[in-house]
Amino acid sequence: MTINIRALAAKCCYAVIDKGRSLSDELPKQQDKLLGKDKGLLQEICYGVLRYLPELENDVRHLMQKPLKGKQRVFHFLLLVGVYQIRYMRIPDHAAVSETVSATSTLKNRHMKALVNAVLRGFLRTQEAASKLENKTDKNLPDSIKYNHPSWFIKKIQQSYPEQWQGILDANQQRPPMWLRTNQQHHTSEQYQALLIAAEIDIANIEVNSQAIALAHPIDVAKLPGFEQGWVSVQDGAAQQAARLLDCQPNDVVLDCCAAPGGKTCHIIELTPDIASMTAIDIEEGRLTRVHENLARLGLTAKVITADAASKDWWSGELFDRILLDAPCSGTGVIRRHPDIKWLRKADDIDKLVILQQQILDNIWSLLKPGGTLLYATCSVLPEENCQQIARFVEQNQDAQLIAITGNNLDTDENSIGWQLLPDAKNMDGFYYAKLLKLK
Repeated sequence: MTINIRALAAKCCYAVIDKGRSLSDELPKQQDKLLGKDKGLLQEICYGVLRYLPELENDVRHLMQKPLKGKQRVFHFLLLVGVYQIRYMRIPDHAAVSETVSATSTLKNRHMKALVNAVLRGFLRTQEAASKLENKTDKNLPDSIKYNHPSWFIKKIQQSYPEQWQGILDANQQRPPMWLRTNQQHHTSEQYQALLIAAEIDIANIEVNSQAIALAHPIDVAKLPGFEQGWVSVQDGAAQQAARLLDCQPNDVVLDCCAAPGGKTCHIIELTPDIASMTAIDIEEGRLTRVHENLARLGLTAKVITADAASKDWWSGELFDRILLDAPCSGTGVIRRHPDIKWLRKADDIDKLVILQQQILDNIWSLLKPGGTLLYATCSVLPEENCQQIARFVEQNQDAQLIAITGNNLDTDENSIGWQLLPDAKNMDGFYYAKLLKLK
């Protein structure tokens, strides 16, 4: 039996939106049923539907007498899959409609064939007129449809970044760039750039502080020179700032909290191979598999422990010179990489996350040596999790001193509470860093 990609996409989007499952978990399950380029096509459709969900649902809503409910909900997402293809993909309209209609058989409900066919053909007939009408009435559409984000999140971003909010929302809708991190134990960044040029792989830009390399177009990692030999890793330019800012020294005893999937753990060791030890902990044992895989590919060694950073049950009693706390957060800085975050994250999650971050910060601070450094990091753009969190911590801990993060090409100053990167600023993910010194 032929596998219908649109049916798999509908199942995947249904699992994310109606069942609250992660796209990172659901997409690979469906991709395992496919070969070659079909995996990429499935990803494109799923990511696209989740990026433009409110807009697509608005399109479908106008073409139906009543919404689909219960067991028919998967066909609601099949309709969104069809409309997304027509609106945003280069697939010919007739092929998009035909393949989407065929998916009704794969989803074992031939009775829905007529409805899916009617809605998609109705959308085709009215697309040009609807587009003109939308342009005229665009100001009357809810912001959630205009910007394809949940209303609560739009309001938070507007309040926090009154001059930049539209740029942030727009950046969240873009396809993410592919950034590379050169393993300095094998090549300098300049040497690896030469290898990329020789392999005819186009470079978009170089991040001046960390020498992270952004490619002009994403490619299969197998095409990267020396990937299997550990010469290079894929890691966003913002995440690559962590190892640089932590600034480990020879013989340091280092802890990486919430370490999975291990990119920052490996980067720290690459930059300072003569640290005394590296301990990487994460509460989810399954995610630590990726840490072990990354360490093995890069030929690096670390002590990897399944542990809760909010407790001391795992701790041997040895204090650390440097601690990286990549705190659990809303993930609102990496929406372009994980568009399901927009729909899985809820407004009341933020307060709960802030409390968890406080608990972890307070616990981990007690494991740091006097004179030691803690680097707090999140992939969030929300001040509650970032500058407000650190301001509270410094105020409540007299032995904590904020270290200013300044340098070449940084959009911060000495009076900033940490460094907030926004996803529209440097073509990097939204990220936050704050560096704390533990006074003697």
